[in-house]
Amino acid sequence: MSDPSPARRLPAGFTAPWLMILLPAVYSLVDAALVARGAPLWQTLLSVLAAVALLWRRRFPVTVLLLTMPGSYLDDIWLAPITAVYTVAAERPHSRVVIPCASLFALVEFFHWPLSEQSFEPTRDTALYAIQSVMLAAGPAATGLLSRTRRELASRLDELTRGQARESRLLAERVLSEERGRLAREMHDVVSHQVSLISIQAGALQVSTTDPAASGAASTIRELSVRTLEELRQMVGVLRAGGPRTGTPLAPQPRLADLPRLIEESGLAADTELAPGDRPWPEAVERAAYRTVQEALTNITKYAPQAAVHVRVRARGRRLRVEVRNDAPPVRPDRILPGGGHGLVGLRERAQLLGGSLDAGPTADGGFEVRADLPAPAS
Repeated sequence: MSDPSPARRLPAGFTAPWLMILLPAVYSLVDAALVARGAPLWQTLLSVLAAVALLWRRRFPVTVLLLTMPGSYLDDIWLAPITAVYTVAAERPHSRVVIPCASLFALVEFFHWPLSEQSFEPTRDTALYAIQSVMLAAGPAATGLLSRTRRELASRLDELTRGQARESRLLAERVLSEERGRLAREMHDVVSHQVSLISIQAGALQVSTTDPAASGAASTIRELSVRTLEELRQMVGVLRAGGPRTGTPLAPQPRLADLPRLIEESGLAADTELAPGDRPWPEAVERAAYRTVQEALTNITKYAPQAAVHVRVRARGRRLRVEVRNDAPPVRPDRILPGGGHGLVGLRERAQLLGGSLDAGPTADGGFEVRADLPAPAS
């Protein structure tokens, strides 16, 4: 069943602010014109003044109410003072203002001009007229108070809704932080155990072997394992804390100057051209370039360890171009290390955050190429 409430709502044009200001003045002028038939001109002008004053009723509600009293007293108009009493109740939060204003209108309505033509004898008609005067003042005052209360409740409800949304967001962030910490602990337990085993085995091989090449390779493996464990512990600490801890400096982040060592430690037959230029590149750009080369060399080690590798890092104006390409491997490795493809996705997101781009795909000769274009912001 559809909600019937939208059908009862007035169109937006009927509730425009300017119309809500103008409409009471218009129907008060009509009321003044109907009452002023045969009345002197000065009485009619007082009624017109009362109607026109309603245009400023929201800014000066009490003053406007006082301006409507002469017309109500002398010309017996109703709509302008009723609207003024409603506005005072709706705009002024203190009862010490609303009650005197409503009482004033009730007295003016009861003791209207000319007093000589009124009878104040304690009769039924006098009592009914007194009740009518009180109701004429109490009705709009109560309606105005109800309108103000409704507006305050709506504001309070909106504030509570925003507070609940804020609490829900904080709760979601807390749950996410706890889940991040749990995943960080699991990642640390699993990966650090495996890397520690690799480091121990490499150390044992380095001690037991008499082959210099094997000893050098084992030393390199052990050094890389130790470095990986250090970076892993640091990242786990950042994840668990939700950010870097104050007073705990991060390990030096890789820069372009570390690329020769990275390429050398990869053990690949790489043809390199490192010409980043003389200009200082932002740290984020240098780190993104380093991670791009690192991920590309890691993938080559997995899928084409015997292929020729070409690494190019060149400056193109305010952009740093990084290209890592391998030729078609002479043989495919018997056992390929597992990979989820998340490395290239992360590199592409990193490049996009810097305002650059990253493309990766096979080449025509059966190789594979990773190409990143990293811009530096204008200084």
